[in-house]
Amino acid sequence: MTKNTNETQNETQNETQTAQNTLILVIGGNGKTGRRVAERLEAQGRAVRIGSRRGEPAFDWDRPETWGPALEGVDRAYVTYHPDLAFPGAADRIGAFAEAAVAAGTRRLVLLSGRGEEAARLAESRLQDSGADWTVVRASWFNQNFDEYFFLDSVLAGEIALPVGDAVEAFVDADDIADVVVAALTDDRHIGRTYELSGPRLLGFAEVAAELSKATGREIAYVPVTDAQYRAVLSEHGLPEEFADLFTLISDGRNAHLVHGVEEVLGRPARDFADYAREAAASGVWDARG
Repeated sequence: MTKNTNETQNETQNETQTAQNTLILVIGGNGKTGRRVAERLEAQGRAVRIGSRRGEPAFDWDRPETWGPALEGVDRAYVTYHPDLAFPGAADRIGAFAEAAVAAGTRRLVLLSGRGEEAARLAESRLQDSGADWTVVRASWFNQNFDEYFFLDSVLAGEIALPVGDAVEAFVDADDIADVVVAALTDDRHIGRTYELSGPRLLGFAEVAAELSKATGREIAYVPVTDAQYRAVLSEHGLPEEFADLFTLISDGRNAHLVHGVEEVLGRPARDFADYAREAAASGVWDARG
């Protein structure tokens, strides 16, 4: 027997009411993926609380006393950790936060992790052991690292100098990550699952530079440097040297293969780097600055 119109309307109304009654905390809601996740959730009519130091209430990973107020009334949360789950102390904070979330009634937690990051596995385990309904999303390096912080100044300068040699990476688009995260936050079928995300092809940084050159219409070069040289640059700019360790994820080849979490969750192909580069270039973000 098929459903009648009234039954279908009632189900739709119930789903809408559930969405309206659900408050979702998006930690890092002003960041690359968090901003996109928040926008998508709000477009679905869901209530979103941005978890950041400037949020209301404020959320600060270094101040556990801020976690409780940020979790008040929250049903589920997207968990991102800055600067990276591989950094010292990250697992302890993730574990403590997950326990606090479950105690506060926040049952579903979706954690952004990294492909091949062995140190991040401990943080994943701590979150999984909290008793939450969890989903882990492991992502490759973001396309948006080239136009939103990190490599932006290098692209503007026309030279990307990194200690990765001719290694390749399966760059993934932040919009794809956000779509997967939203699905994990709103669909029970993703509870207890770990998804690994990548783009549709492997790229070396020389190929990345070529794609950026084509998109911008100006020459952008990739310059291989040594690990020591790169650490010296980080130190010169007051940045943690641990950032250099993250490039091991590329240079040792551990992620030099494609994975298919985007297709598995969303039923469509992942976005290609060339499409991202054309769109970013059209926005003017890489135009020469006076």
